[in-house]
Amino acid sequence: MFIHSENIINKTVDFVKETLADAEGGHDWFHIERVYKNSLLISKTESVDTFVVALGALLHDIADSKFHDGDETIGPRLAREFLFKQNVDSKTIEHVVNIIENISFKSSLSGNNTFKSAELDVVQDADRLDAIGAIGIARCFNYGGYKNRALYNPDIMPNLNMTKEEYKASNAPTINHFYEKLLLLKDKMNTKTGKLIAEERHTYMLGFLDQFYSEWQGEK
Repeated sequence: MFIHSENIINKTVDFVKETLADAEGGHDWFHIERVYKNSLLISKTESVDTFVVALGALLHDIADSKFHDGDETIGPRLAREFLFKQNVDSKTIEHVVNIIENISFKSSLSGNNTFKSAELDVVQDADRLDAIGAIGIARCFNYGGYKNRALYNPDIMPNLNMTKEEYKASNAPTINHFYEKLLLLKDKMNTKTGKLIAEERHTYMLGFLDQFYSEWQGEK
């Protein structure tokens, strides 16, 4: 990256750290940092604009709608305003905003996504990787605790055909989230690198679930 771009990246890091200082543990600066690092890793084997990827990764959760009464406009607006103040060119700003607006799993449930780019593919894969594997499990239960959800209830079956609105409104036990989202992500990866990493993390989650059910039944 050019010196100017590196300076903007550094300012973006500072902005995100400050904005998410009190964020829930699964959606805090450290989540952003992991997505940022994985985005740069995946970018090494993809033909992408790494400046757009970096900004998209850093700003993708600047105001997650689930912490703002479901308002999906706040994040894109904050990102646009910040980048405008940094004199980022309009084409890059719009690309980054489009990434933010289309990256989420729930957005894919609507079936209305029309924006596509290689940069979105990279950042989306990096974000999805952070939702699976050991860290994904930790984040899942951390958020479930934050929402005061049950760990598991055998009488409440996962909803395997959720609409976007049902997904947003769900208050199901945390274990259900594995079947409603986390175990689906492996087959939704966009890039070769993302798919390879996802395979290993997916297998780890399956092992965790086997152990969980065995302990629940008193078998181990």
